[in-house]
Parts: sequence; structure tokens; C-alpha cells
Amino acid sequence: MLRKLSRDLRANRRMPLNMDVSPGDLGYYYIKFEEKRSRLNRLIHSFDDQGVPLNTTYIDVSPPRLHYYPISIGQYALALFHTWLATGDPRKRDHFLRLAGWFARNAREEPDGGVHWLTDISKPEFGVHRPWKSAFVQGRAISVLARAWQLTGDDRYLRLATSALLPFTRDISEGGVSVDRTTGETFYEEYVAAAPTRILDGHAFALFGLLDYARAVPPVVCPDGHRLSLRLFDEGVEGLIRQFPRFDLGFWLRFNRCDLPAYPQDDPCTIGYLRLVRHQLLVLHRATAREELLHFAEKCQHYDSLPNILKMYRLKLRALKKLNRL
Repeated sequence: MLRKLSRDLRANRRMPLNMDVSPGDLGYYYIKFEEKRSRLNRLIHSFDDQGVPLNTTYIDVSPPRLHYYPISIGQYALALFHTWLATGDPRKRDHFLRLAGWFARNAREEPDGGVHWLTDISKPEFGVHRPWKSAFVQGRAISVLARAWQLTGDDRYLRLATSALLPFTRDISEGGVSVDRTTGETFYEEYVAAAPTRILDGHAFALFGLLDYARAVPPVVCPDGHRLSLRLFDEGVEGLIRQFPRFDLGFWLRFNRCDLPAYPQDDPCTIGYLRLVRHQLLVLHRATAREELLHFAEKCQHYDSLPNILKMYRLKLRALKKLNRL
């Protein structure tokens, strides 16, 4: 834990952001991911023969094994896209498209025409032991597929991105990836479990995917998809604004708001997550001009102090012990 504290204290207070939210060709993702694994994703262990990343398991998953983690695959794809934008290296373009092809090959069709991707690794803290859906995955897949469509003109990518919108329209009890829509507080689930888990940064990343679709696909090309992506984005932003105060501990943020009975009610986010959420809020403020989002971002910055960090770690240790994640 001391090593983690030291590493977290060194986490970037400033992330390289792309604040361009205008419609048209998608360039850099909103967070400018880099290919270097130490900066990108510590769980990426290696790559298969097509260059698709393989993750290691979480600390509480046994036995450990390598697996395909769609969130990481999408993250690495976007990092490759960024390198291609910066260098024009055709090898990076081709590698990016191989990862877009992974999403195309692994999309699972649903009866209503939607598609989803499953993550085949347990999440014991949420009682999830079967392959699971994720709004975060849906959003990240859309971000990759929309760029692949713009890059190649291949309508297969557009069809998949459009179909990936449909799981957002359904509650987790109906096989979808959303919760709280009936109360007007729509929240998109990073981990679909037996009850809502409400991971704050996962909801924001799902919104980034919906925003990418709305920006990339004009109404003249796909009017239904464009309208749906905007509606889902607006619903999710309103849900974030209405639910955010319940993540506020008064000195820090909760990592999530989980309804599972065995989950600790006060599980604070880490330092890196607090800073990530702040940057996500800044991007969403640029996209929506909702002043509440800027206020929340400023609150995150105010909370980021050593006394609050030490107070947070006392709570975090208790939560991790309860979850058997130490």
C-alpha cells in the first residue's frame, strides 16, 4: 500500500486532453492515450500474434490467467490511432485497424439488432463470475469503430457502432447496460451485475463513446443513429449531474455507489481516479456547457490535497479489507 500511495502521489495532475468536440472527422480521443504500457494500462501483460493486448487478472482473481479485456483493447487501439495521427506511420494505422477488426469479429448480436462485447474475467467484489456486459466497453468500441469507419469508409464499422447504441436503451434487468432511467437519473454501468454498481469514471467513458458517435455520424448518413446517440448522451449527462452529489464524501469522491448488500458504502476512489474524473468532467463541460460539470471538476481539484489523501486512504483500507482485495 505504501508503494501504491507513492505511485498515486506521482500520478499526473494534468492529463493531455483533446477538447475538440466539434462534429466531423474524429481525431484524438478526449484523453490522449500513449502507447507506452507503463503510462497506458498496467494490466496489459503482452500481445497475441495480431498485436491484440492481453491483460493479467485482478489481484482477487484466482487462478491468474491472460485474457482479452475489451476496455484495454480499445484503449490501446486509440493510443495507436494517436501515434498514427502524430507520425503518419502506416504500420500504426494498420495495427489500429487490426484492433478495430477484433471488435468486428467479437461482436455478439442481440435479438433486437443490438450488439455487445463480453469480458470473460470474474469481478468477485461485484459477485460477477460469468462473462459480463459493460457500457464502458460499448462506448469504447463505438469510439474505435467510428474512427475505423471514417478512416476506411467501410460501412461494416458504422453498422456495428450503430448497433452498439441499443444496449444503452435497456436496463440491466432487461439485458442492457443502464440503470436509474425511470427516475430520470440515467447511469451507464461499467460492470453489469445483479444490482447497480454505478462506477463514476466508467459512466463518463461511456458518455465519451456516445459523444464520438454523435460527432462522427451526421444525420444525413444515419438519422436514427444520430438522434439516438444524442438522446442517450443527454440522458447520461443529466444522470451524471443529478447523481454526482451522492458520490461526494465532503472531502473526496466515492469510486462508485453500489447497491449490492455486501459492498462497502464508502469506497473512495484512488488519487488517480479523482484526477481522471476531474478531467472527464472538464471534457463533458466543453461538450455541453453545463456549468454544474465545471463546478464538480473544481471541487475535485480542491479535494486533491495531502490531508484529504491521507484521510481517504484510511477509508480505502477499510473498504479493501472488506472486499478481500489486499
